[in-house]
Amino acid sequence: MKAYKLNDKQQVQILTILLFILVFIAGCSSTKYIEDYQAIVTKVKIDSIDKQFEEQAYNYVQKDIRPSGTIGLNVGIYNIFNTKDGKYKTNNIKPLGSPPPILDSALVEISRNQIEKFLKSKGYFNAKVKSELSVLNKKAKLRFVADPGPAFFINKVGYRIPDEQVKTLYLSQKDTFTHLHEGMRYDEDSLALEREQIYQLMRQNGYRYFERPHVRFEPDSTQHNSKVSVDLLIDDPIDGTKHKVYTIDSTNIIIAENSEGFSDSERLADSLRNKKAIRGIRFIDLSGRFRRNPIVRYDFLKSGEIYDIRKENLTYDRMYQLNVFKNVKIDYTLAKDSTNKINPVILLIPQKRMSNRIEGEVPFNNGTVGFTLSNTYTNNNFLKGAERFQFQVKGGLQARRTENKSIFNDIYQRDFSVSASLSVARLMIPFVNIPMMGKNGMPYTTFSTSYLYALQKDITVRRIFINSVTYDWVETKSKLHSFTPLNVEYRFGSILIDTLDKTDIDKYNSNKKLLESNFYNIKLLGRKDFTLGMKYAYTLNGDKLLQNRSFVYFRGNIDIAGNLLQLSTSAFGDKHDPKKGDFGKIFGLPFNQYVRPEVDLRWYKSLGGDRQFIARVNTGIGYAYGNSTAMPFEKLFYAGGSSGVRAWQARTLGPGNYNREVITDSIARSASFGIDQLGQMRIETNFEYRYLLMNKLFGAKLKGAAFLDMGNIWNISAGNPQPETYFKLDQLGKQIAIGTGIGFRYDVEFFVFRFDLGLKIKDPQFVGSEQWVINKFFNGGKEFKRRYQNSHNPDVYRFMQYNFGIGFPF
Repeated sequence: MKAYKLNDKQQVQILTILLFILVFIAGCSSTKYIEDYQAIVTKVKIDSIDKQFEEQAYNYVQKDIRPSGTIGLNVGIYNIFNTKDGKYKTNNIKPLGSPPPILDSALVEISRNQIEKFLKSKGYFNAKVKSELSVLNKKAKLRFVADPGPAFFINKVGYRIPDEQVKTLYLSQKDTFTHLHEGMRYDEDSLALEREQIYQLMRQNGYRYFERPHVRFEPDSTQHNSKVSVDLLIDDPIDGTKHKVYTIDSTNIIIAENSEGFSDSERLADSLRNKKAIRGIRFIDLSGRFRRNPIVRYDFLKSGEIYDIRKENLTYDRMYQLNVFKNVKIDYTLAKDSTNKINPVILLIPQKRMSNRIEGEVPFNNGTVGFTLSNTYTNNNFLKGAERFQFQVKGGLQARRTENKSIFNDIYQRDFSVSASLSVARLMIPFVNIPMMGKNGMPYTTFSTSYLYALQKDITVRRIFINSVTYDWVETKSKLHSFTPLNVEYRFGSILIDTLDKTDIDKYNSNKKLLESNFYNIKLLGRKDFTLGMKYAYTLNGDKLLQNRSFVYFRGNIDIAGNLLQLSTSAFGDKHDPKKGDFGKIFGLPFNQYVRPEVDLRWYKSLGGDRQFIARVNTGIGYAYGNSTAMPFEKLFYAGGSSGVRAWQARTLGPGNYNREVITDSIARSASFGIDQLGQMRIETNFEYRYLLMNKLFGAKLKGAAFLDMGNIWNISAGNPQPETYFKLDQLGKQIAIGTGIGFRYDVEFFVFRFDLGLKIKDPQFVGSEQWVINKFFNGGKEFKRRYQNSHNPDVYRFMQYNFGIGFPF
């Protein structure tokens, strides 16, 4: 008898199929767990209703009798964990999946009544809805049949507003916002929106104590011609007085003693009596931890101005965004000796000032394993003005996995970095008086410095020192700007490859092959140079990324360096020829001159419910000119990874048709990992469909994704010894990589855990039809991988690539 052994891929496929069959059967067999007199609702249909109202009307069907879907995945999961002895559990219920929709006549009647009320709210005053039910083999089909009758249209709008000032204000402004007009179908949602708009109008124009219940509507549908007249009423206060317009007198900003809140009422009362207001603001800091100006700067309730709810909300937002207060509350008191002045009282409870965060990750694949560990200290009130100071120390290493040896026996890469940054909640520009820019969002000035040490064993060692000043501001909620006018970088690289020592001839030959095959990029790693440049980034609709809606997202950034230094050297008459190795220098180091633009464009399309489609194009190019002949190594692009072409591990795709087989020595090939597959241009395209899998899994939602990714990187500057790595428009189809896959997103509201499994379809490192590696995946994959390993040792070909992450990929 011949024995068969399943490989890992076959085992995963079989287990996945068996699990799907198990869940499917469990979901389809819910009827066996219920009593004989019960039934499972398998279908709900609403007939004879206008299509524009179908989805809204369906939402009025009670959730407990609403089918969860045709496949019943949520119900199947629930059945696996919440049944016992052939029945559903009544206690100790696990929060997994969703219970089956068991028919309940009371819920049917509630649903029918709610749908009828909904239709009447939309102007169908004579609407009637009846329910019809059919049950067979414990499976129920529910049908709601509507007789909406004629729609009623508004033929007259009347206004009953006894307060002449209020009436004048409303009538003068209503054309800018009103949804109430003659000829429209009667709609209670439009009336509710009108009430909200009137409330906002009044609160924006000084009426601090105006409330929503002051606005009422009285419809009259007794005209018997499908017409209805609507009277809008704005009532006076119940005490019989008129609505008053209030002016801001002086503002009290009071900070509690500590994060526990206000505990010493006598001290607070004394401070209010004895503290004088300066420029209309009385600032009282019971904690002794804050300076006045950085806090009062974001109080928009100014003395002498009429009350405006928009400025109140703005003050709330900015006080919270200072990130030093855990609670903000604004109350009002009437000013003494005045009937129309109010004193805002802004109560602030500080949060803990300092925190420390330790993070770690373990990146690994078939051939390598490593870890990264970091410690970040944060002080949110460093100089008593809501300045955010961060200090981080980070280190890590990567090792090659060797059989019969310890995990970290062969460490080939070590990294260490230390960085510090200070963010101030305003734009600090020397000799320039910047107007207040906090109305649309909090502006920041960030000073940062960092030092990086990176050692690639026996190849290179790099030391990079970076200093920058960055300004971030908000034009509108959807338009963000970031400008770095000063970015200074020192790079000190050294090449460690020994091509002189021949005592170990094998190592000598490996080093020689390594240098020959990667001379271009290794030369970049070994450079000692200086960068003086600036950066700018513009983001559109970044505030909508976590919303399931339709919009276009755009982020463009550009990194420019060396132009000012080049202009300075030219002004002093210095002439250099970089192509011959004669570079212009600053502090004894050649300076870089380049431009590096990058664009990320996405289209998000909401498909209803939890479904969404995303199309994305991400492209960038780095071009060295003037005093440089090549881009700095850190400015090169890579392809693959959890946010790119996900069927490839980061830095294992491209450039162009590059195949690592050109590195003929296995030791040199292993040492080249992360160095040889970089480029000066990148184009990536992603398509992703997101949908809901389970509405409840341990208290959170489990969402699914299906994706298709395409792209690559290329070289464009002269000097690389591999011609197949260069971008060629007529060969673009042969140079594009294609991958597909599925993913899971575990959404716990505050953040999302992500797992993606990518499958290679087309791999540009091969030639002709061999590029379509998907054929090998289904037929001949084992032999294909064996031949690949023989020619690419120690690299192992993987058809599938898994990616873990936090947050959405884009």
